[in-house]
Amino acid sequence: ALVAGATRGAGRGIARALAEAGATVYCTGRSVKGKPSQYGRPETIDETAAMIKASGGTALALRVDHTSENEVKALFRRIMRAHKRIDVVVDSVAGEDPLMGTYGFLWEADIKNADAIFRQGLTSRIITAKHAALAMMADKRGLIVEVTENDMIGGGGNPMAQVVKMAQKVLPLLWAAELAPHGVA
Repeated sequence: ALVAGATRGAGRGIARALAEAGATVYCTGRSVKGKPSQYGRPETIDETAAMIKASGGTALALRVDHTSENEVKALFRRIMRAHKRIDVVVDSVAGEDPLMGTYGFLWEADIKNADAIFRQGLTSRIITAKHAALAMMADKRGLIVEVTENDMIGGGGNPMAQVVKMAQKVLPLLWAAELAPHGVA
């Protein structure tokens, strides 16, 4: 299994649960020992992998920037070389991020970080799902999970947050229809 964004929160919890269920878990993210989060969070993927190992599971922490298609492609090549398959990919990248800025009305929106927000919160997920699908389609099996919050289509906040959160919820519905004939859920 691969958990993108296994650094903290839901991603960390999902990585631990998959390991408890017997999966070898690749924990990816950008926050590693000695190079923590750019927004002052202390958690790292190294800690997540250590927690899994301490409880008897198998985990590898790999620093991957999921906005880089080359890094994601190399990650999937590595997993496929080592295991010949991947069963589950969970994408929990880019939860609440300081780039999203303050909540407010459309006319109050500060869009200076819009491109970075879209790349980090949305493009990264498209890149990861693309390479997960390519790895899974050959075996006609696999599960891709997109993690976001709440069960409503809206995203609240500001226009960038709204676009990212709505797309994180709607794209998997479209992908499910595209991937079903290939045995990937």
